[in-house]
Amino acid sequence: MNTTMSLKTLEEVLDLVTRDVTRRATGISLFEGGQTPKGTLYTVYAEFNRGYHTGVSLCADASLFTRLTRHMMQADKVSPQDIEDFSKEYFNVLCGQIAVGIFRVTRVALRFTTPAFCRGRYVPAGHDEYFILRYISDAQENAQLSYHTPSGASPQ
Repeated sequence: MNTTMSLKTLEEVLDLVTRDVTRRATGISLFEGGQTPKGTLYTVYAEFNRGYHTGVSLCADASLFTRLTRHMMQADKVSPQDIEDFSKEYFNVLCGQIAVGIFRVTRVALRFTTPAFCRGRYVPAGHDEYFILRYISDAQENAQLSYHTPSGASPQ
């Protein structure tokens, strides 16, 4: 049993899952590239606390999270609380699929914390961004998925 994976494989798993879940759950297409999100931002974050002790976050233009919520609620008007709630639910699904993707390669079962939501950019204290995947949406919104490791630690 191989309980580790290469950085390239880990990036591929996260990229494939992020694009697929986002398209299927929210109707938003993400494409490779984009820039570091700026302006009004939201971040959702969860930590893997069993298996690997790492974390993942998605920081994006607020408009992407608003569109995500509108699609999931099938409503034109959404409140700030709706955006927070639906963003966390979306990220819960995303993290679950990331855990499945990693398990398929490593046979390591991951458990993750309940996703957290914050306004602005968030990097958890005591963690480093091990790598970042940048995206541009079909509406030209920027997003970045970051894989976090405890400061000074290896990713697995």
